[in-house]
Amino acid sequence: MTVAPDRPLANEITDILVTHCGLDADAAARTPAASLEELGMDSLALLELSAVVADRWQVKIPEQAGQLSIAGVADLVARRTDPPPGHTENAVDIAAPLPLVWAITNDVARWTELFTEYAVVEILHREGDTVRFRLTMHPDENGTSWSWVSERTADPATREVHARRVETGPFEYMRIHWRYDEIPGGTRMTWVQDFAMKPTAPVDNAGMTERINTNSKVQLAVIKERIERTHAGGAR
Repeated sequence: MTVAPDRPLANEITDILVTHCGLDADAAARTPAASLEELGMDSLALLELSAVVADRWQVKIPEQAGQLSIAGVADLVARRTDPPPGHTENAVDIAAPLPLVWAITNDVARWTELFTEYAVVEILHREGDTVRFRLTMHPDENGTSWSWVSERTADPATREVHARRVETGPFEYMRIHWRYDEIPGGTRMTWVQDFAMKPTAPVDNAGMTERINTNSKVQLAVIKERIERTHAGGAR
């Protein structure tokens, strides 16, 4: 995939070449598509560029960097400094049969009884095993009630559910995969979440990964307790 050069980053690369490597800034401006070699950057200049880039962005410039333009170097740095996407996987073992766990956890309309974080669930559309719904959380410490639309498709044959945020909010995307496995004495339910945060989000991928891992453990423990209590009582 070709990534468009980051213009501010290209300017930074130019400044490094001018300051540390002896680049003629006017020549670079006149011939923006020229390679570093064509701009007169020799092996020592490229070594200096590599050292500064490695120190500033922890990116290694390849030996063939002389064949790249300034925009090409900026593109290389941008692609190698993109944060890895977020990924979490959390599971809980529930002492209840899989059909009961499946029925309770896929009854989206009653999620306010299952999760502690949701204040309102509004079903917007159903078609077959797919449901689109709006979730509204309880107010946070700042009094903000976060709300978004999600969609999930349950597959009873494979005992899997695939869900995604339709209104992504601070996320570039958010996908959730639920798995259910029979184990001795009950059911193992696993949540796998793959996501990426928007550059404007108040938290990055790593920070959201930590938040999701922390919250998932809390919610899975609550779900386990509520389903096991229901199972012991013999009713939904």
